[in-house]
Formats: sequence, structure tokens, C-alpha cells
Amino acid sequence: MAVNKAEQHHNILERIARRVMVERGLDPVFPSEVISQLNKIQGPASLEVDGVRDMRNALWCSIDNDDSLDLDQLSTAKEMTDGTVKVFVAIADVDALVGQYSAIDLHARHNALSVYTSAVIFPMIPVKLSNGLTSLNCNEERLALVIEMDIEENGKLKSSSVYRAAVMNKAKLCYNSVAAWLEGTGDEPDGIKAVAGLGENIRLQDKVAQKLRNFRHEQGALNLETIEGRAIFDGEILKDIAKDDDNCAKQIIEDFMIAANGVIARFLVSKGFPSIRRVVKVPKNWDRIVELAGEHKFRLPARPDSKALENFLVKSRTDDPLRFPDLSLSVIKLMGPGEYVVEVPGQTSTGHFGLAVRDYAHSTAPNRRYPDLITQRLVKAALADKPVPYIKKDLDDIAKHCTKQEDAAKKVERHVAKSAAALLLESRKGDKFEAIVTGASDKGTWVRLLDLPVEGMLSNHYEGLDVGTTLTVKLIKTDVENGHIDFRQTGK
Repeated sequence: MAVNKAEQHHNILERIARRVMVERGLDPVFPSEVISQLNKIQGPASLEVDGVRDMRNALWCSIDNDDSLDLDQLSTAKEMTDGTVKVFVAIADVDALVGQYSAIDLHARHNALSVYTSAVIFPMIPVKLSNGLTSLNCNEERLALVIEMDIEENGKLKSSSVYRAAVMNKAKLCYNSVAAWLEGTGDEPDGIKAVAGLGENIRLQDKVAQKLRNFRHEQGALNLETIEGRAIFDGEILKDIAKDDDNCAKQIIEDFMIAANGVIARFLVSKGFPSIRRVVKVPKNWDRIVELAGEHKFRLPARPDSKALENFLVKSRTDDPLRFPDLSLSVIKLMGPGEYVVEVPGQTSTGHFGLAVRDYAHSTAPNRRYPDLITQRLVKAALADKPVPYIKKDLDDIAKHCTKQEDAAKKVERHVAKSAAALLLESRKGDKFEAIVTGASDKGTWVRLLDLPVEGMLSNHYEGLDVGTTLTVKLIKTDVENGHIDFRQTGK
């Protein structure tokens, strides 16, 4: 289908996103019964609940993307006299307003997660809740589940506890500005300046997060890196696609959430409750990973070994940072996709190979992911000494469905990202770019541009080109609707 030239870029991408959502079995529109239930919810959940601690005065803050409005978690930390650090993670109590088997819940179950595309976000839960009444917004009192963790000097978890609390976010902070400040390349964000003691607290959070990360990597967690693009709009016009880099502020949240998810999984086991776990099983394609390492002059053992694989990845990043994201992507594909599975106490845990953790339950984003909302209900029932709120078959069905929908959502996000790239390059046909080969098979050869996080297919002279080869390409064709970009190899 031809793109309407008069149509604004943002509208084009939103239209494509809605079409692909439907094609992938996801619902881009909230049905009338959801809106009806939503209209009856007038305010946030009451804090007057038995067993809820008052932690509103703690130095809570959120750190998220610049444009995030659905705030699921807060964090704070406290240094103890014995050298340990107490880390507190607060998770939004979404279940307090989204009842089990309600219309909002059933729609959330169908889509299973929020879908984030270049042009439009399709929230799992209506924005009145996810961006408002169940979001941990700045200076607003909210119910939360709190995970408290005592972290030793070496980054090992010493002890933990889980409980309900009333909290209040003192500062809504953003990854990039916090990272620039921590790394000494930017000023202290206004949100930190405005709260006495918050700067020192965030530096403590950064320090303990690094220890958590180092300890996890010592256990064999994988140091992977892929290139993600972020669409930059000027009003309705797409102006650029920027590389979305990792940074230390993102790592604070990532490390705290991995630790918190482990605590929740073990808490449910201790209560005799089942749980929905996120697992990446031991790679079935380990032989091919061994071959891949061999091509880079590195010897891996014949049996899967995450610590040995991590050593290979660290060496590869140091030796060839340009090609490392593509090597990472190859390893990720060979490891296989993650999936949700139900585990009951007494079973041997499958674990998460890539994170080097045995116990990993998704629990920290109940506004955005349905398994996290299910986990929240299980935890609240366990805390209240109530029966398990789901039968095993229902949990199995939910886990299988969420895996399927997550795969569908990723395909939607990738399609729209490719359409955005095609739209950005549409006026540059005939231009030459430096590129690197990222994939070669019977289906074709793929290249990634070095100056833009954009991939496309090579339409000629691909015989003999290996992954990692750098070359000059000319843009010859774009297809915005289908997200296709074609290049031709050319001389300088």
C-alpha cells in the first residue's frame, strides 16, 4: 500500500502500529466494558489497610525513561553500621484497583503487556490507572509492595523481606540526566537538588548496584549488548533515529529489579505458593555457540557454561567493540527466547541462564506486564495467609498465553521501528552509507548502518560476505508500510 505523502510521519507510524497490532492478535482499543469499569474508579486505593507500613517519609525516587509516565517502581537505600546496605524497592499495588477477573483485568490478560512503538504506546491498563491512579507519581501517596534487601560488601544478598507499605515518590528522575550526573558529564538534575539528601542516596544506590552486578557476573551472568533505535520527532515529523545507549542509571534499576525478582520468587516458595517464572533455558544450540566462539579464536567447553560464555563476551567486547552488538545478537538468538513457566515448591528450578539466577519471577512492572500483576496477587495472598488465588491450570494457561503475546508484541515493536527507519531514509535514495554485515543466510544478507541504528537487506554482491564485514552500500529502495529497506553494495 502506498504511503500518503500528505500524511504526517507520526500519523503514518501510528496507523501502521494499529494495523500490525490487530494482525498479531493484540487489541489496540479498550472495549466498552473496560471503559465502564474505569469510569467508576474515582481515586487511588485507600492507604487505610491492615498490615500496611507507613514509609511515605523515606527518600523514594523513580528513575525511568525521559517520557515514561507509567511508574511501576521506586527505590532507596540505607547504609548500615556493619558495612551492609539496605536496598528498598517499592512496586506499585496495581491489584488494589484492578480486581481479579474484572473487565480491566481480562483485557490486560488478553494483551498481556504494554506495547511500546515509535509513534504510540498501547498500555496494558488504561492510562487513567497506569499513568495516574496506580502509577507511583511524584508527590502522590500510593500503596505498594516493598522488597527489602540486605546486601553484603561483596554484592551478595544477606537477607530479605517482603511487606505492604504506603509510599510517596520524592523525585521523578530520568536515566540519561542521572547517568550524566553520576558519570561527571552533566549537572545535578533539578529533581535531585530539590530533595535534601537524595543525591547522596542515589550515589549509594549506584555503588551497591555495581556490587550486585559484579557478584552476578562472577556467577556467570552474561554481559550482552544490542543496538536499539529511538525515534526522534519534531512535532509530527520524524527527524532522526538515535541509538539508545546503556548507562549506569539504567543499570541501577536493572540490578535492583533482578535482585527484587529473585526475592519474590523465593518468598513465594517459602510460603508454599506456585509462581510464574521467567526462564531462559540452557541453550539447545550450545554447539553452535561453541562454533561461533571458535570463529573468534576462543575455546568454550562442550557443555553449557555461562561463566565461560561471559568470559568470551567480555573479551570480545574489549577486542572489537564495533562488532560486539552483532555478536551479542547472534548469541541471544542461539540461546533461544525467554518464556514464562509455572513452578511449584519442590520442583527443580529451570533458572535464567542469561542472568545466572535460579529464582526469577517477574514482579516489578505490574502496570506494564500481566505476569507481574499475577505475581502481585500471589504475594498479597501469601502475606495475608489466604489461599492461592489461582488454580495450577489457570496459571499454566496464563504463562503460555503471556509468552505468545510477548512474542507478538516484540514483532509489532520491531515492525514499527523498521517502518520508522524506512520513513526516515525515504528521501535519501541513492545516498551512500558505511555499513557492517549483521546476517548472512540463504534468505539474504543483512547490513546495519554505522551512523544510524538502521538495518536493511543487501540486494547484490553478497556472495562471500561474512558477518562482521564492513562495506559501503547505496540505498535503493524503501517500503514504509512493510518496514523494508534495500541496499546495494557499492564502491567508495
